[in-house]
Amino acid sequence: MAPALIAVFTTLPDEASAHTLAEALVREGLAACVQLHAIRSVYTWQGALQRDAEWRLLAKCRAEAWPQVRDFIAAHHPYELPAIWATPIEASAAYAEWVAASTQPGGA
Repeated sequence: MAPALIAVFTTLPDEASAHTLAEALVREGLAACVQLHAIRSVYTWQGALQRDAEWRLLAKCRAEAWPQVRDFIAAHHPYELPAIWATPIEASAAYAEWVAASTQPGGA
C-alpha cells in the first residue's frame, strides 16, 4: 500500500527566505519536493489591512511526518505567526513511493 501523503503550505516574505526554507526541508528529508510561487496576499495583522508580496511554499511530504514538518517550519520561519497548514494528496502509488523514499534520512 502506498504511503499517505500531504501537501504542506506556508508563506515567506521574500524569495531568499523561501529558497532557504525549501532547501532545508529537502536536505533534512522532510519534503521530497518543494515548489515556490510568487504571490500577493491580502490579510489583517494587528488590526490593519495588509497587502504584501510573498512567496508560497508547497512541500510534498509523508503524512506521518506532519508534526516534524510543522515544527521544523515553525522553528526556521521568520514570521511571528507563520501560516503552516497541510492537506491530503491523492497520488499514484509510484509517486507516493518516490516521496516516501525521498523523505528518509539520506533520501533519493
